Amino acid sequence: MRSSRSAPDPLAPGPHGFAHRGVHRLDGIGENTPTAFAAALEIGAGIECDVRLTKDDQLIVFHDSDGSRLCDDLAVIGDSTLAELAHLRVGDQPIPTLASLLALVDGRIPLLIEAKVDGDLWRFGPALVRAVGSYRGRLGVMSFDPRLARWLRTNRPSIRRGLVMKGNLSVFRRWTAMRLADPDFLAVETTALGASWLARIRRRMPVYSWTVKTRELRTLAARHADAAIWEADGRP
Repeated sequence: MRSSRSAPDPLAPGPHGFAHRGVHRLDGIGENTPTAFAAALEIGAGIECDVRLTKDDQLIVFHDSDGSRLCDDLAVIGDSTLAELAHLRVGDQPIPTLASLLALVDGRIPLLIEAKVDGDLWRFGPALVRAVGSYRGRLGVMSFDPRLARWLRTNRPSIRRGLVMKGNLSVFRRWTAMRLADPDFLAVETTALGASWLARIRRRMPVYSWTVKTRELRTLAARHADAAIWEADGRP
């Protein structure tokens, strides 16, 4: 079912959707790396990325809470300063800061920034506002933690805010998260595509779906979401 909203989506990425953590796993390109983001820019796709907060209130573009999976290093992101993380590499590339990603994109495509808050809302919110405050391109900030969207609504309502949601949440938890977040958009797991509750939400706001990894999911997302957050065979 298509959306009945009349207002256009300011983050609409067009037919190429959002590349999940950039265009990675091609020729050994690591996720959330400058090369993965450059590859997304080359095809004109929007970019979805993850950001974490360091001990000294800097935001880096990294998915995991520590470096073990991607860097073969046990450094915990939230317990380390930016300088202490400078030696980490994803493949042969350093971990980018959010500032460096914004400079690379420079407004050319829309960005979806997933904030890995990990309960540290009161440090994360101000650090995020400082990082994106002067950026003039299109971006949205989203999180599994509905409190971040609420914080942004109160403290920086000009930033487009989203809620990331698993597809198997109970009705009560889903309702509670939506009420608290009061989001501008929803990023939902592909398992929810086709659900009646999601169709009702989509009448009010844009819905993006993660992670679209197959052609079948790409077809499903085209019917039931406004944009795919894709990787691998989910590529448009």
